[in-house]
Amino acid sequence: MAQVENFEGEKVNVKVGDYVGFKCDIEQYAQIVKITGNGIYTTLHFASDEGFEGDYIRDNTEHSERASDCWID
Repeated sequence: MAQVENFEGEKVNVKVGDYVGFKCDIEQYAQIVKITGNGIYTTLHFASDEGFEGDYIRDNTEHSERASDCWID
């Protein structure tokens, strides 16, 4: 389990299978497939069959972001 913020700035627990938002070139959403680390070092790992968007990760089918850089609606 990991924590991300919602739009009110409250910490919300997320788990594998949840969808969260992140910004990598553009704002996008992805499903968490793995969580590693803990505390400030928690990393969320995502997968997309179609590939992600944006210049930096375009067409990649896997991507990771620090939990502190992600959010949930």
